[in-house]
Amino acid sequence: MQEAVELNLTTLVVNKPLAQGKRMFVAALFVCAIASGALAGLLPLQVSIVTVFLFAGPHNWFELRYFITRLPVRFGRSRAFFLTAFIGVASLTVAYISLPLLYRTTGWSYEASLTAIALWNTLLLAWLTTLVFLRSKQKPRSDGAWVMPIAFALCAFNWLAPELFSLTLVYVHPLVALWFLDKHLQRNRPHWVSAFRRALLLVPVTVGLLVWQLWGTDSLAEDNGLFWRITQHSGAELLPQVSSHLLVSVHLFLEMLHYFVWLLALPLLGPLLIGRKARQNLFARFWELDSLPIARHPRGFPKTVAALLLVGLAVVLLLWVGFSIDYTTTRDVYFTVAIAHVIAEAPFLMKMFQ
Repeated sequence: MQEAVELNLTTLVVNKPLAQGKRMFVAALFVCAIASGALAGLLPLQVSIVTVFLFAGPHNWFELRYFITRLPVRFGRSRAFFLTAFIGVASLTVAYISLPLLYRTTGWSYEASLTAIALWNTLLLAWLTTLVFLRSKQKPRSDGAWVMPIAFALCAFNWLAPELFSLTLVYVHPLVALWFLDKHLQRNRPHWVSAFRRALLLVPVTVGLLVWQLWGTDSLAEDNGLFWRITQHSGAELLPQVSSHLLVSVHLFLEMLHYFVWLLALPLLGPLLIGRKARQNLFARFWELDSLPIARHPRGFPKTVAALLLVGLAVVLLLWVGFSIDYTTTRDVYFTVAIAHVIAEAPFLMKMFQ
């Protein structure tokens, strides 16, 4: 009887502020989408430089914290999945970092470099396919065979146009954050999911407006190495028939949504229940470790988690110092090493599917 009363009180405490919170959440999505689209269209190069400087490192720290949140205290039946995931992230990251080094030291031809890129993309697809099969074994009445035709089709696309396949990943990656947010809301704010999905219509609408306004504009000036790197990262050399102003603006808009999800939405919209206790505030406090099962559990690793997060903060500060001293070089190093967080998103997103 007492437990039922406590449960009812908990439900009241949890549900009371949700309606107001949902309105605030949807309003924040609208403001973020409109502001990001406007800034990306008007000042693409300048805003790109500022956003990477301010948000690149911090958003990786918040991703790290979120991934730790999703780690179980003991792997159990998921041991093979997580071992494959960790080995794949490490191996693919090392291989990716090695590619430009090998290109500079061995004098590869253009065709050889394309082959190397296609091989890396193929290994990525094989790893993802393996994870899908391992995940399907953990789910009753689930068959991972559906992924095979998709994997073969993507592999064919990759070998036909490896650079275009890689560029597609550049544009798809920011959208994965929205998928994380959708799964997170299903777990923690299920009544918000329908409003969130309706708000997602802003993404194609904003991209459509950018295309409409910028399709016929002149390409951005590449006055220095930094501007050239930004336009090339968005695919200006690969798609010369498209204005680099449009390419940079669309990619920047998606990246700013990516930063919004990892820096604001996911950290603030933490679980409403910590164990069996209701959270006292609607919005989570990212510095609290009580929402991390691997730190909160009696057999957890609170000191290890705290040390890992402190090391992450040190890396963020080091990144800011590097940007201040030599922005261009630090940006090149960051976007090479940051492939690790791009790859790491895949297994954690798969684990969120029931």
